[in-house]
Amino acid sequence: MKGGSAIENGEASRAATARAGGVNRGLSIFDFILRLVALIGTLGSAISMGTTDETLPFFTQFIRFKAEYNDLPSFTFFVIANSIVAAYLVLTLPLSIFHIVRSGSRVSRIILILLDAAMLALLTAGASAAAAIVYLAHKGNARANWFAICQQFNSFCERISGSLIGSFGGIVVFILLIFLSSVALSRR
Repeated sequence: MKGGSAIENGEASRAATARAGGVNRGLSIFDFILRLVALIGTLGSAISMGTTDETLPFFTQFIRFKAEYNDLPSFTFFVIANSIVAAYLVLTLPLSIFHIVRSGSRVSRIILILLDAAMLALLTAGASAAAAIVYLAHKGNARANWFAICQQFNSFCERISGSLIGSFGGIVVFILLIFLSSVALSRR
């Protein structure tokens, strides 16, 4: 009787391990897809902001007003932060593929959670700094004599506002990635 129950327990244990491995493999595939989505969002945001400029003529053709992303340090920080995060995502894609093949690895998942949290902080800082300047560009601040420039530089403001969407989307994806990795670790 004891031998039969040990065999049944062993089979039940193998079946539970196989189910957990299948769930972890599914989570790893979803992790890979989310990393691709975040890569597209952050890289698109960096390119969109980094190529933004607009020139407006003044009274004559010799005097012009020009707005570029690198006129404001917050936008430069935004481009650098999104570029670093996009490069990080490219470097972690092979590790994500490794997790699909070997869904039981714990140490690399823990390292990924820590690095993902650091990239989430960097991306949040860059997007928040740029969002504050975009708000000032749209609304201005009468008390500080900062005028809303978006009435004159409409195309510039549309592009900088649009680039924030990809970056904030990347923030949401990183939160999901950290959550997924935590769930995959807890299922072991």
